Amino acid sequence: MSLDLHFILFLLLRMAIAAAFVVSASVITERSGPVIGALVATLPVSAGPSYVFLAIDHDAAFIAQGALSSLPVNAATIFMALTYVVLAQRHSLLVSCGSAFAVWIAIASVIRMFDWSLTAGLAVNLIAFGICIPLLAGYRDVKMPLVTRRWYDIPMRAALVATLVAIVVSTSSWVGPRISGIIALYPVVFSSMMVILHPRIGGPPTAAVLANSAWGLLGFGMAIAVVHVGATSFGSAIGLSLALATCIAWNLTLWWNGRRKRRAA
Repeated sequence: MSLDLHFILFLLLRMAIAAAFVVSASVITERSGPVIGALVATLPVSAGPSYVFLAIDHDAAFIAQGALSSLPVNAATIFMALTYVVLAQRHSLLVSCGSAFAVWIAIASVIRMFDWSLTAGLAVNLIAFGICIPLLAGYRDVKMPLVTRRWYDIPMRAALVATLVAIVVSTSSWVGPRISGIIALYPVVFSSMMVILHPRIGGPPTAAVLANSAWGLLGFGMAIAVVHVGATSFGSAIGLSLALATCIAWNLTLWWNGRRKRRAA
């Protein structure tokens, strides 16, 4: 088998695996309501496979450096969510999603201009979430209508994440860890939920899923920091495993705390 054919087949396999993760997570999100859906949506179902495949091709130093670039991008994602949530209450899919995407691209473009340290990345996240979480709180409690899936939903989601993985894997060798880390954090799950759910169930219910995701996304940011520290100290495999464990533990804690409050009420 030629080297080019081997690369193409391996790339297609990676794309298929990543797409399966995202499709499964998004289906669970639709069926479980905004609270559980938000917790699932903030698991590393998109960035996780991208980073695993980067770790296969590159050393731990590359992964650690990429995580430093990914960390402030997490702040861009929460501002993207806030933009969509506010606009989706009264505006169309085109206005709401277009503005949200523009905000993410603008912030990510600024982020790529700087070399980030762990302290700076954490500080940006704390400031961003300190601003956005209180602003999103009023949009969380919306009843989730029944979602009727259409034939193109799953292929569309699979195509989105597969394209992301293809871009990350194919370009990582020549764009370097900084750009790879930014691309890997593009919010595929959020994007697919906005595009698919908004025209079907309306802006406010779709916005409720993103509004409920704020605390989960904060934990995701901590997991990115864990990737950097873990990859630097113990290697890529341990760093990524610790990050996954951080995300799961954080979201389970959020779920348990929310359940406890509902019982008390």
